[in-house]
Amino acid sequence: MSTETFRALMARKTDAGQAIAIETITEAELPAGDVTVDVEYSSFNYKDGLALKGMSRILRALPMVPGIDFAGTVRASDNPAFAPGDKVVLTGWGVGENWSGGFAERAKVKGEWLVKLPAGLTPRQAMAIGTAGLTAMLCVDALERYGITEGGDVLVTGAAGGVGSVAVRLLSRLGYKVSALTGRPAEADFLKSLGAIDIVDRATYAAAGKPLAGERWHGAVDTVGGTILANVLAATRYGGAVAACGLAAATDLPTTVFPFILRNVALLGVDSVNCPTPRRLAAWTRLGEILTEADFDLVTREVTLEDLPQVAEDIIVGGVRGRTVVRI
Repeated sequence: MSTETFRALMARKTDAGQAIAIETITEAELPAGDVTVDVEYSSFNYKDGLALKGMSRILRALPMVPGIDFAGTVRASDNPAFAPGDKVVLTGWGVGENWSGGFAERAKVKGEWLVKLPAGLTPRQAMAIGTAGLTAMLCVDALERYGITEGGDVLVTGAAGGVGSVAVRLLSRLGYKVSALTGRPAEADFLKSLGAIDIVDRATYAAAGKPLAGERWHGAVDTVGGTILANVLAATRYGGAVAACGLAAATDLPTTVFPFILRNVALLGVDSVNCPTPRRLAAWTRLGEILTEADFDLVTREVTLEDLPQVAEDIIVGGVRGRTVVRI
């Protein structure tokens, strides 16, 4: 094990809960994974904001390095599937929650959690979309597999956030007519630049509605849950589908069976944390095929480790647009 030191954002337990600080550590303070990665980029997600703020018990094994995803170059490997020099990406699997994650210059993880970056995707591009981009691609894939075809009217909720913004861009690129639901009217121009043809005021769907509303959407990507998801289901057309992947607004679902049994609407659950590796690789490959360099720049801003405490404050109150890539 190397005794070289490197920088890491560490979370440690205190009498008041937890403290976050940039420290200089060695590999001895990382878990005993079989692949060591020189981290080039990570990204900042809503879950990372919760982790740094000590909310929702995201960090379960202090002390540890937060950061639920990263991309970089294999430094050393005891896993036959990976060799030094391989470009890899990691999202999910509890990393950054119960296993030290990506907010450090080095990470040690289980090789089974890694995916080799497809040709054409750089570590920065992978983290420009990160977990949110993978989740968005899985949602789009779920709608496609269900039979929601290009040209259909599709709604994206929480559209100015990480998953939502990438979903808007992907769906637009694939030929869908995308409407973007947001509670931030100031982001209308940004969402239209991603390809949204219509901006839907969040207030339209925030209050409890009827069990069935007028049929409007062939499909939807929902990142928020709660009453908004219930109203989206009620407004989905016969035979349509909603891919649900988030709970930014609420964890409950105050709906009835009417959309499901009277309109044959499907609710498709999407998980990216424990998604099987073959599906992950397929999703990353498609992301590299669909999105251009301009797309990655369009949805992304770049920060450093020093910026992360403030980014955590911002993302919790809904003050972050699109994706935040962390230059390690």
